[in-house]
Amino acid sequence: MVFVGWVKISGANSTLIKASLTTDNTTYQCVGTVVAKHGCWSFLKGGFVLDSPSNLALLFFQNPDRRDINITIASASLQPFTDEQWRANQQYKINTERKRAVMLHVSDVNGNGLPGAEIEVMQVSKDFPFGSAIAKTILGNLPYQNWFVERFNAAVIEDELKWYSTEPQQGHVNYTIPDEMLEFVRANQITARGHNIFWENPNFIPAWVRNLTDPELNSAVKSRIQSLMSKYKNEFIHWDVSNEMLHFDFYEQRLGPNATLRFFETAHQSDPLATLFMNEYNVVETCEDVNSTVDVYISRLRELKRGGVKMDGIGLESHFSKPNPPLIRAVLDKLGTLELPIWLTEVDISNTFDFETQATYLEVVLSEGFSHPSVNGIMLWTALHPYGCYQMCLTDINLHNLPSGDVVDKLLKEWQTGVIEGETDDHGSFSFFGFLGEYNVTVKYGSKTTNSMLSLCGGDETKHFSLQL
Repeated sequence: MVFVGWVKISGANSTLIKASLTTDNTTYQCVGTVVAKHGCWSFLKGGFVLDSPSNLALLFFQNPDRRDINITIASASLQPFTDEQWRANQQYKINTERKRAVMLHVSDVNGNGLPGAEIEVMQVSKDFPFGSAIAKTILGNLPYQNWFVERFNAAVIEDELKWYSTEPQQGHVNYTIPDEMLEFVRANQITARGHNIFWENPNFIPAWVRNLTDPELNSAVKSRIQSLMSKYKNEFIHWDVSNEMLHFDFYEQRLGPNATLRFFETAHQSDPLATLFMNEYNVVETCEDVNSTVDVYISRLRELKRGGVKMDGIGLESHFSKPNPPLIRAVLDKLGTLELPIWLTEVDISNTFDFETQATYLEVVLSEGFSHPSVNGIMLWTALHPYGCYQMCLTDINLHNLPSGDVVDKLLKEWQTGVIEGETDDHGSFSFFGFLGEYNVTVKYGSKTTNSMLSLCGGDETKHFSLQL
């Protein structure tokens, strides 16, 4: 079910309103949220998937703080859907947003169309970044490197760039390991995200940093940004500047309410071409976490923008338990109105599930992300270690696929244009429908052969290419 409605409150200036659902069999604690304001209507969109048929479904609206307020609901509606309808809608979006029609025109040097020319079209690279975290375990491990490069065109360094890794003791800065990891990334023309400059969670801030006086801390954070950003200027397309700032505020508690503003300002000055991201968990995974609902995310982003921050990326960590597809889509729809690039940055499924269930849920999340027009990239959080992975592995330690790995391979194949062969028509034309990316086109006509590269980027109109023999 997809749920939409308008919410208005009285008795408070603004407050979070949470929608929950009770059926014959179970209670869904949260199926949608909105920060409603006094005297004006706010749009709530969410949804749920029933685990079993029900004769009764009751929607409830409440303020989690249980303040004494009046809630008014208007124009509420529930739209049912089947699994088949949902998948058909995803495929429609993929076809319209991730693919494009192409018309090839083959002619001789005088411009005359050549009917019957043999055509072979092969996609050689993909426009959509799809990748995974990597750890230092990939260094010197040629089988793992080959496995990774065969699948992914994007990477993010899992822990080796974090402050506790690069400067475990004050003044002892060491970038040797991330340098070696970047050599692997560069050698294989892989896009890399920078993760992260600061992590707000005190549990992951170096102990020596936590013990500094406020003036010493101010000096240390400046040194951290300058060191990291000068070292890796123009190396990363993104930087997660202050990770998980909706849940934690160590630096603002210590350095004042403008600390985050200064982090972003300095990062932008240091690397103007990098897209600066907020990166947060429990925004798209659930709506039960009041610290990181979609409206809270948007509010924080706008607050930083008003402060003059150059920040243009929305990072959704995407550490899922059981995914709720209608809620995922509702969150992405709302964030998409900001017209900023959205990335699913750390996708995995909880290891509380068995391998088969993890794989099933992973396919749900990846399909929802890839089919949404506002999502510009997907990163898995599946760096392989001898002990396994953070939550979910794609392979065992011998690089044999687990069920989640099979899902990734299946989707990668589905999201790439296979080899296309055919002949030009009576006018010397040949058409196909392909995923965005780079293509090699081979044309044979009699004893003549030509090879061309073409780039297929986004757009609504059919893309026309002329090839001469």
